[in-house]
Amino acid sequence: MNDVDSSETNDQAKPTGSRFRSMEKSDLEKLAVSAILEHRRLIAADEAVYEEWTRSTSDPSISGSVLKSLQEEYVARQKKSEAQQEELSEIIDVLGYVPQVPLDGDE
Repeated sequence: MNDVDSSETNDQAKPTGSRFRSMEKSDLEKLAVSAILEHRRLIAADEAVYEEWTRSTSDPSISGSVLKSLQEEYVARQKKSEAQQEELSEIIDVLGYVPQVPLDGDE
């Protein structure tokens, strides 16, 4: 039996940030800031869809097809956010730190 932790196996199978390693640090930092701002926008939009979905579930006048559509949109947004988060994580891993990002998105 192999005693290798599954997270170690996953780390070895996926070369972290390989597509970002050749970038200049200043360009990588700009990319990281942009990715963080995008992640914030995605989270805010996801929350709005989730709130609409949960509000709609308690409204008997909302049809099942509308509820299903809202649920499917939310799930699709979650998948997109997860993929974007993985890319952001790779960028930050290569950069070596989390850059300062404006709270309101102004650069």
